Amino acid sequence: MPSPSQKLLFAAIVCAFAPMAAQAAQATRDGPAAQSPLTWEWNARLRHEMVDDDAFARDAQATTLRLRVGARLELGGGWNAFVEGEGVAAADDHYNSGANGQAGYPVIADPVGVELNQAWLGWRNDRAAATLGRQRVLVGNQRWVGNVGWRQNEQTFDALGLEWQPTTKLATRYLWLDRVHRINGDDARDPLARERSLASHLLDLSWGDAAHQWGGFVLAHEDHDVTTASTLTVGARWSGQRTQGGNVWGWRIDAARQREHGSNPLRFSHDYWLLEPSLTRSGVTWRAGWEHLGGDGRHALQTPLATLHAFNGWADKFLVTPPGGLDDRYLAAGGALGTDVAAQLKWQLAWHDYRADTGGDHGREWDASLAFPVHGKLTGLVKLADYRSAGFARDTSKVWVQLEWVR
Repeated sequence: MPSPSQKLLFAAIVCAFAPMAAQAAQATRDGPAAQSPLTWEWNARLRHEMVDDDAFARDAQATTLRLRVGARLELGGGWNAFVEGEGVAAADDHYNSGANGQAGYPVIADPVGVELNQAWLGWRNDRAAATLGRQRVLVGNQRWVGNVGWRQNEQTFDALGLEWQPTTKLATRYLWLDRVHRINGDDARDPLARERSLASHLLDLSWGDAAHQWGGFVLAHEDHDVTTASTLTVGARWSGQRTQGGNVWGWRIDAARQREHGSNPLRFSHDYWLLEPSLTRSGVTWRAGWEHLGGDGRHALQTPLATLHAFNGWADKFLVTPPGGLDDRYLAAGGALGTDVAAQLKWQLAWHDYRADTGGDHGREWDASLAFPVHGKLTGLVKLADYRSAGFARDTSKVWVQLEWVR
């Protein structure tokens, strides 16, 4: 039997798309001059990924193609609806996708499959918005809740989202997360890697202008399937920028504390902070950072709903924070190469030094990428990560070559 949340999701889909046939037919009868309320969206991404992990005797290689097709319907009066399907195909199985049983290879979490990615009903006006159904959820820099957009099968949520902006400077957002559909897909060998049943609430407040942005949030995350993953996290942030003599000085300061929540039988309290000053000069942005995820040797701060690939290096060695915690001190730079067309060549370079919050383990990593135009809306990307261990995990190198087309 479907759960109450699934019934609510199905009801949202029916309510959203029942008028579709009638409205589309009416648009057709009105002739070519009438604008159809139905529009189509799609994108394709072809990627080859190579992984050399010293924990495995064999290297992994995966050539995958991801296709998404979505239909957006404008219903009038601020109402709209969206349905999107997603399919991933692979040229071989010389990697562990989490679903193909190839456990002798390193993990490349891009499983083959076809899934419903999004299906939601929404409403919006100048100051408020609401979205109900299966949806992509991005909160801030995605450190706590995100869609893991780097992977071929993205993370989505069965959720209710509410937004209210009473003034131009103040914005509020509330999310009820009922279920998370994870990147490992519906066919993952581990049922807990497919999806999780949640009862999570997030309230986010932000205030700011062009120079300063302040914010705070409360995330009460309850995982019905893994009770030890249930946490309460309260945090604040401050970021801004200042222009002086042609240079742009910037900063970001985040702080949070996480403890057990709901039916979690564990007892812990961990600190989080991020300090990141930056300087943009002559088209290049330089950043220095210190991200701290606390741990006591038995348990550490976790961010299971985050876009984890965006943090702590592209080699993805710390998707789960080690029990001893993690200090990530890094230097990074990025910008555009040349002028005119060549200015579309976007590069990034980063160096990370990892240390355990408790204990002496550490490691280092280099990351680099180059994004470039190919033709029209077709873009390319070359990206690499090289991690060297001194007690943290094992040496790992990764290389990606990618083409993406977005309509």
